[in-house]
Amino acid sequence: MSDPSKSETPLRTTFKIRLNGETLAIATVGQAYQFLTNFNSVEWMEFRSLHDEAVAMLEGAAENAMLSVQATNAVRALFVSAKLL
Repeated sequence: MSDPSKSETPLRTTFKIRLNGETLAIATVGQAYQFLTNFNSVEWMEFRSLHDEAVAMLEGAAENAMLSVQATNAVRALFVSAKLL
């Protein structure tokens, strides 16, 4: 398996979220994977199942770009639930 954090496979949309007063753009599988895995696991505890699903979908999309739509949808669902969008 390739390293998902280095994947440049584009997501179907660019997510622009505000974090600590700064706007962060997430446009690729690798950027989304890094964002979701670099936070402390306690941050995602409330959204554990959505987080786990998004990470799994991003790992799949890193291997197969055809899964980028599903990965985008999983990340969107997590961000909406966490009120990041």
